[in-house]
Amino acid sequence: MIRIAIAEDQKLLRDTLVKLLKMEDDIEVVCQSGDGQEALDAIRRLNPDVCLLDIELPLLSGLEIARLLRSEGHPARLIMVTTFARAGYLQQATELKVEGYLLKDEPIDDVLEAIRKVAKTGERVVSKELAAALFAREAAPLTERELDVLRLSHRGFTTDEIAGQLHLTVGTVRNYLSLGIQKLGVQTRQQATDKARENGWL
Repeated sequence: MIRIAIAEDQKLLRDTLVKLLKMEDDIEVVCQSGDGQEALDAIRRLNPDVCLLDIELPLLSGLEIARLLRSEGHPARLIMVTTFARAGYLQQATELKVEGYLLKDEPIDDVLEAIRKVAKTGERVVSKELAAALFAREAAPLTERELDVLRLSHRGFTTDEIAGQLHLTVGTVRNYLSLGIQKLGVQTRQQATDKARENGWL
């Protein structure tokens, strides 16, 4: 029996997926979550075999969940699911060595095949369209620290709070934000965050 956790913030899509998976004799859905923090807590508690994670979740993204689980040495195999073929997201997922990366509009038979293949062999499964996007990837022009600052800004932290989180001075955080805005050719912090997200760098 393959024990699976699902993290998807669109309730209709999540309910449909759960219903379809429950029809399979060899798959058991052990938890379903609408936000990243709830999903992470459930995965840590229930130790599923496979986690099906939407990349763009509230509170914690699918990639952030993957990063935390990998750093903790959690044995679950991870399949990322996304609406858009963003090469930056795929690159991050590849660096995290996730086992699967699928588009949300994949046929259910393909999703089931991916789940079984990942669970049984650990073989990596990537949508053809997403694999093609990897080769067209545009490299992020920002440093890792500039991305850290934008990531926290996107999550709603103020400049003072970002400074506290990253153990930096407020002036240094402002400098990182200013550099990020300049490098991305935009006018505001929000525009910089939006552009970085659109390219899959956050």
